[in-house]
Amino acid sequence: MATRTQEEDAAVEVAQRSSTDPYIVAAVASVLLSWYEFFVQGNREMGLFVGLWPPTFLAFGSYFEQSRLSNAMDRALGKGGIMNSVERMIQNR
Repeated sequence: MATRTQEEDAAVEVAQRSSTDPYIVAAVASVLLSWYEFFVQGNREMGLFVGLWPPTFLAFGSYFEQSRLSNAMDRALGKGGIMNSVERMIQNR
């Protein structure tokens, strides 16, 4: 049996982590609630209304994830970050 590569391990880790994010859970729950209201209860208007929520949850989640990554990049590239370390190494050569 073949072993997984580092890229495959990283992909699996990201998938496992992202499947438990609150905004993913909220989006899935709202889809299920929408189907329940639409098909089981017969309340089509409520089902359609709740069915509009998942894109909003996912948009908020995407925004927060991008903000987190942007802050991490700012810290890495800011004062005392990676770029300054590389510049010091080059100057000390």
